[in-house]
Formats: sequence, structure tokens, C-alpha cells
Amino acid sequence: MHATPTLPLLKRVPPGVWTALAWCAATAYACVVLIRLPGEEGLRPPHGLYWPPMNAMWLVMGTVMAMAGSLLLRRRPLSAMAMLLAGSVAGAMALNSTEISLLQFLAVDVALCFIATTRSRRTSITAAAMALGVLITYATTRLLLHFAIGTSTELAVGLTAVVAWFIGHSMRQSREYAEKLGAQAAAQAVTTERLRIARELHDMVAHSIGIIALQAGAASRVIDTQPARARTALREVETAGRETLSGLRRMLGALRQTEPGQTPEAASLRPMPGLGDIDQLAAATTAAGVRVDVRWQGERRQLPPEIDLSAFRIIQESVTNVVRHAGTRSCQVSIDCRDEELCIEVVDDGRGRGSTAGTGHGRGNAPAGGYGLVGMRERVGLLHGEFTAAPRPEGGFRVTASLPLPAGVR
Repeated sequence: MHATPTLPLLKRVPPGVWTALAWCAATAYACVVLIRLPGEEGLRPPHGLYWPPMNAMWLVMGTVMAMAGSLLLRRRPLSAMAMLLAGSVAGAMALNSTEISLLQFLAVDVALCFIATTRSRRTSITAAAMALGVLITYATTRLLLHFAIGTSTELAVGLTAVVAWFIGHSMRQSREYAEKLGAQAAAQAVTTERLRIARELHDMVAHSIGIIALQAGAASRVIDTQPARARTALREVETAGRETLSGLRRMLGALRQTEPGQTPEAASLRPMPGLGDIDQLAAATTAAGVRVDVRWQGERRQLPPEIDLSAFRIIQESVTNVVRHAGTRSCQVSIDCRDEELCIEVVDDGRGRGSTAGTGHGRGNAPAGGYGLVGMRERVGLLHGEFTAAPRPEGGFRVTASLPLPAGVR
């Protein structure tokens, strides 16, 4: 089992805790302000802390409202913002302050940043407007009562609210952009997987259906005159059909393995084919009436699964095209295992020159409805190899592919 990654501290601690800590810092500052410190003789009462009952009451009220707002911040952000703002005003009243100081407004800034990060733009703008509105109302009320106000401090505190909103809004946009990129990557992965499955189904089914069509046609022609040969052809049809169904079961089983809670019967599923199955492919195609001569060159060795499977599918598709479209009785398959690459060549002497019939014997691109050459080209391109498919000058068609080998298998 993989260990669940631990979230950073800032994400593990609830936002209400940070607003509560900010308010506690402001309260501690308020207490320090009312204590006579060295050098403040004459500015404070002579006996330590001096706090009239009315000031203490304002501070207690502000603390209760700030703690309540911290508890409601995640569930009801606008209600929490209103309580935190009321607490800030009460804290300023407790100090008989000419303005709401930055420390008393710090809890509001933290809450505003959280709301702008996690809530809609409409909600966050409403919260910012509430914060700025309270600052303006506090200053206006003092002016109407002919009290002094700290204009510069109020402007600075208002600026911190704007900055807090922009920080939260930027974090929200970054998160949404990251989620959008993640969704696009997931959609691209799904599309890529669907294309891979489509290629596998095309390569597997097209070859088998081609063999079945040839054998069924041969059986229908000789069923009255050569019953034994017809039975042989029908047995080949049965074998090809069973192998196709088995391949479909393997592919569906592999797809089910990615679904949680489902375990396919892996013992009944055979591994994906590779170059080791070329002789069987050649024998089945030869039995269908098109002789396949396989020529090996170089040292045969274990190949990476993706190269082994792609090489087999390229040969399979090329041979299928010969069976379906070339109009010839034979083809040659050459497999050259070189030090740095695997080279494949499939050559026939059929109607390939200048023909555009079917998926395999056009001039480089498959016509409408055919995907054989396109699929082979995609396979080779994914492995950073080279692929060619073109008619031969002397007649027939040639398909070549070179697949580079990783350093570990050279």
C-alpha cells in the first residue's frame, strides 16, 4: 500500500484557527498598550494595568464575536465575516482608538483571504465590500461625533483588505487552472487509451476476419467436390474465430483490471502476442492460401513488451493487407535484429503498384474507411521509429519499419 501524502501545515489547520490566533495577537497587543512600560512615566497610571470596566466589556464582547466568527468561517463565511468585523470594532472601542488598527483587523484579513480562495467571486467581493464598508463607517461615525480619526492608518488597513482579497483570488485562479489542466490531462489519457484499444481491436480482428473470409470462400467452392478439404477449411475458420474471441476476452479482462473491486480470471488470459508468435501467424495465413516466408537475421533476443507487440502487430497488419488486397499467393517477411534497432520488412508482388484498393495498398495513406497504414504509422511514431509503405517499382508493395532499441537490450 502507498502511504497517503501529508498535507502542508497551512492546509491541515482549519482557517478558523488562524483567525482566532490573529485575534488573540490583537488582544495581547491591547493589553500591552494599557501597561506602563519603561519611559512612559506620566503617560500611564502608576500602578500597572489600568482598564475601566467599559473598556473590558468591549474587549470581552469583541472576543466572543471573533471566536464565534472563527467557528462559522468554513460553513457560513459571510456571517463569520460580519462577526469578525464586529469584533474588530469592539476591540477598537476597548482601546478608545481613533481607528481600527492593523492588528485588530488582521483576523478579518485572514478570513477575507480564505473566502476569496474558496468561495465564488460574488461572495468574496461581498466580503471585501463589508470589510471596507466597516472601516469607512467607523471613520465617518467618529467624524460626525467630532472625534479625531487616524486617516492614514485607516487607509493602510483598507489597503491590507484589498491585498488580502487579491491574494485569495489569485490562489483560487491558480487552483482552478491546475484543476483544468488535470481534467484536460485525464481526458487526453482517456482518448489515448481509447485509440490504443481501437488499434489493438483493428489489428486483431481485421487479420482474423480476413483469414476466416478466405477459408470460408475456399470451403464453399469445394464443399461438394472435396469434402475433406472443405472440412479442413472450416476447422481453420473455427480456430481463427476462437482465437479472435480469446483475444477479445484478454483485452476486456485487461480493461477490467483497472476497475476497483474487480479481479478477472487472469489464469485464463494469455499474454499479448509478440514476435515469438510470428511462425504461428505465418502458418495460419499459409493455411488460408497465402504463403508467408519468414526470414530472420541477426541475434534473436528478448525485446521490451511495447516493441515486441508493435512489431508483431505491424507484421500482422501488413500480412492481412496482402491477404485482402494484394491478389497474390505469397509474401516475404524479413525481421532483422540489429544492435541498435529492430528492422521489419514485408514485401509482396501483387497489385500494389499504383493501386489504392483497401487499407494497405494505397500510396502512403489509407483511403476513407481504412486505418491499417495509419495505425502502423502511429505505432512506429510512438516508439520514435521510422515507417514507410509504398508500391515497389517492379510491382507489388513494401512495408518497412525500424524501431530503435533501448540501451539495455542492445
